[in-house]
Amino acid sequence: MSTPSAFTRLAKKASTFTGRPACFALALGTVVVWAVTGPVFKFSDTWQLVINTGTTIITFLMVFLIQNTQNRDTEAMQIKLDELIRVSRSANNALLDLEELEEKELDDMRAHYEEMARKARDAQQAKGKRA
Repeated sequence: MSTPSAFTRLAKKASTFTGRPACFALALGTVVVWAVTGPVFKFSDTWQLVINTGTTIITFLMVFLIQNTQNRDTEAMQIKLDELIRVSRSANNALLDLEELEEKELDDMRAHYEEMARKARDAQQAKGKRA
C-alpha cells in the first residue's frame, strides 16, 4: 500500500470532521453570532458580506473535498463488488466493469435484469397461488 497524498489525507480529515455533530454546532454557532451582531453593525452591507463571502468560500472548497472522498469511496466499493462477482460461481462476469459502459448499454443491461426480476416475481406468485 502506498502512502496517501497530502490532498487525499486532507480530504479524508476534512470530510470526517465536517460529518460530525461538532462541525454542525460550530457552523450553527457562527451563524447565530453573525445574526446576533446584526443590530450592532446596523445590518450593514459589510456585515452581510462577511457571512456571504465566508459561506461561499467554504462551500466552494468543500465541493471538491467531498467529491474527492466520494470518488474514492465509490471506486473502493466498485472494486469490492467486482471481487464478489468474480468469486461467485453463478455470477455473470460480464458485470465486472459495468461502470465503464455507455449509458445505452447500462439501460439495456438494467432492462434485462428488470425483466429477470419480473419473471421471478411472476413465477413466485404463480407458485404461491398453487399452494
